Amino acid sequence: MLPSTKVHNLGIFIDSNVTTRSHITRAVSGCFVVLWQLRSIRRSVPDSVFQTLVVVLVMPRLDYCNATLAGLPVFQHRRLQSVLNAAARLIHWSPLYEHITPLLQDLHWLRSPERIDFKLAVLVYRCLHGLAPHYLSDYFQHVALSNH
Repeated sequence: MLPSTKVHNLGIFIDSNVTTRSHITRAVSGCFVVLWQLRSIRRSVPDSVFQTLVVVLVMPRLDYCNATLAGLPVFQHRRLQSVLNAAARLIHWSPLYEHITPLLQDLHWLRSPERIDFKLAVLVYRCLHGLAPHYLSDYFQHVALSNH
């Protein structure tokens, strides 16, 4: 039996080089499948309902365990950002050549690296204020005490 080239644990795929390339590939392709399916009902639902569907069906796939993606290379962030761009364009009926920044700002969406940084910042805040699970809060208190 040959050793596995990637492992799957708690929904995260890690390959034999200890990278999350396979996780990102699966997340991005899964998001694009959902966007393609949503595209077929775009004209049938009101704009607010469609935006809610995109946020509920696509964003969790993109954001799941994204705190583990801190420090990604730029090309991997571009892959994740392509999902956000496609979703924003689909919500706004925007052509491909239109600049994406105003669309993302209108939706109040952060770019891929900022989404990851925000999630990490919220996690640290929760740990420092006792709002996170005990195994994380206890670790942060231990690290904070050992640094003094």
